[in-house]
Amino acid sequence: MSVTFSEIIKLNFSLVFSLLALSTSSVSDEPAIAQYTQGIANSSLIPNSLKVPSGQQLLLKTSAKGIQIYVCKAKSVEYPVEYEWTLKAPDAVLLNEQGQDMGKHYAGPTWEAKDGSKVVAKMKSKADAPQEGAIPWLLLDARSHEGNGIFRQVNWIQRINTVGGTPVQGCNESSQNREIRVNYTADYLFYGGKTAATAILFES
Repeated sequence: MSVTFSEIIKLNFSLVFSLLALSTSSVSDEPAIAQYTQGIANSSLIPNSLKVPSGQQLLLKTSAKGIQIYVCKAKSVEYPVEYEWTLKAPDAVLLNEQGQDMGKHYAGPTWEAKDGSKVVAKMKSKADAPQEGAIPWLLLDARSHEGNGIFRQVNWIQRINTVGGTPVQGCNESSQNREIRVNYTADYLFYGGKTAATAILFES
C-alpha cells in the first residue's frame, strides 16, 4: 500500500512529539537525590539560626539514607518514673550529588568519607523541620578531624531537608533500655574556610 506525502508529514510530527514526551519523562525520573541537591542550593530556605559564619564556603553536599537509633531511658534522676526515647546514634550512608556512595555517618556524630577523612561535630543550634514527624534541622560545629581528605577541611555542617527519624510511640518502664531504629533521610551541607574549588566529588 503506498503512503501519501501528507501521511509521511503526519508520521514525522508524531515521531517528534513522541521524542519530546520521552525527553520530558526522563527529566522527571531523575533520582530524588539530584532533585534534593538542586533545592538545597537555595540558601533562603535555611533558617537564619542555622546559617554558617561569614567567610565559610560550601565544600560538599550529600544526602543521607539510614536510621536513627534510640534507647528508652528515664528522663532524669529527679523523674525516674518518666521515660523517653534518647538518641543513641545515627547509622546512615552518605551519597553525593550523583547518588553515589561516598561515605557514612555514625555515632559521635561522625561523618567519614571513603578517602579516610573524618569529622566529629557538636550541635550549635536547631530548628523544627517543616515536615511533620521529621527530626530537626541542625547547625553543627566541627570539633575534631582525622585524615587528609575532604572532611579535614570542614568547619561547619548543616542538616536540612529531613524526613522521618522520629519515634512514633512513647516508651515506659516496660520498655526501659529497649532499642528502636527509625528510618530517616536528610541532606548534609559541609562548609570550610577554603574556597569551594577544593570540593571533591567522590565516585564509587
